Amino acid sequence: MYTELINTGSELMLGRVLNSHQQWICRRLADQGYTVTRQVAVSDEGVAIQDAVREAMGRADLIITTGGLGPTSDDLTRDLIAQLLGRTLKEDAGALANIESFFASRNRPMPQSTRVQALVPEGAQVIPNRNGTAPGLAIPLPARPGSKHPQLLIMLPGPPRELHPMFQDQAVPIIQRTFPLNDDYVCRTLRTAGLGESWVEEKIALPLKPWTDAGMDLGYCARTGEVDVRFVCRGNDAKARVSSAETLCRELLGHYVFGVDDDTLEGIIVQLLKERHQTVGLAESCTGGFVSNRLTNVPGASEVFRGSVVSYHNQIKESALGVPADILQNQGAVSEPCAQRMAEGARRALGVDYALSITGIAGPGGGTPEKPVGTVFIGLASSTGTVVIQNLNRFDRETFKFVTSQQALNLLRQAILGIRPRGPNSLR
Repeated sequence: MYTELINTGSELMLGRVLNSHQQWICRRLADQGYTVTRQVAVSDEGVAIQDAVREAMGRADLIITTGGLGPTSDDLTRDLIAQLLGRTLKEDAGALANIESFFASRNRPMPQSTRVQALVPEGAQVIPNRNGTAPGLAIPLPARPGSKHPQLLIMLPGPPRELHPMFQDQAVPIIQRTFPLNDDYVCRTLRTAGLGESWVEEKIALPLKPWTDAGMDLGYCARTGEVDVRFVCRGNDAKARVSSAETLCRELLGHYVFGVDDDTLEGIIVQLLKERHQTVGLAESCTGGFVSNRLTNVPGASEVFRGSVVSYHNQIKESALGVPADILQNQGAVSEPCAQRMAEGARRALGVDYALSITGIAGPGGGTPEKPVGTVFIGLASSTGTVVIQNLNRFDRETFKFVTSQQALNLLRQAILGIRPRGPNSLR
């Protein structure tokens, strides 16, 4: 079975909007056992949209388009595909009623231009939009030459708040009915922090060779500060094979594994602290509150996160955190003693079980031969004492902040689990 995803929108081609639909839809399809074989993005121009759909119909069984179903002059997908298929557009009473209800529920007059969204190609199934006005459309088509599958074209609106629930709740069941799967499909991801991609592969590839030789797909995805290990398997015993491979992988990688699938470091930390009825606070300088932001993005973080001191200026390090003036003057704000006193001052001021401190040089200026750009000290104060690690993160400012936050959160995770860091740069 071949699946093709077509994302339309000139804003995508101009780089004004990030194409998040590609990642989101591909992931949701993969979770159900369907793999996207091709993805393209095209502008709102008629020729581009029709050419993309025409080509997809020649090689794909399932075709999904996003965007171009709205009421404005550049929303052309509905009309162009109807024209391509040689089908007339007719106003659908149910779609129109949904549009009228949308505006009535908000006490707003309905612009007549929105009525165009109720036009539906002949033979299309309307997919109601519970979060907007443009309905989705599912159009069954004859099987393409040489395929044993029917062909299905699904058209979805562009706004994520409308597309996501429509796809998950309504489009997926249509796909499953049209293309039923005959065997089990399992995709499992182990998430690691603190290791490089090549090191992970060297550690696990050979021991897992019996599984890959038997047909299991083993993949790696390296992101800033993390490496994911992905197991994909089909067949009646897929779940058992992936489970045994995961068990072995956990034994080989040990505490570097912090979670699975969609887990995040911050999410795992909040969960660990909740289980232990413990609290955490922050003293951030060069990261400007970024670690605090990540923690507070986790639902329920208020149970464990007490607060943060963003001590960007040395005066705040001294007055709010109690860093002695002579340390700031003689050893500098970017130093091990400063990171230590920042962590201890935050733990004392916030009354928490764990306090992280971060101080460094994000760049591009400010470095010296002794402390080049990218130098960072991360401190962690707890009831067992204070530990400080030093790293050199040579990245642009934004990446520097994220990598540093990863290292800080991983240090905290290790401390909660009773794992001692292995020295400078041990979290890279």
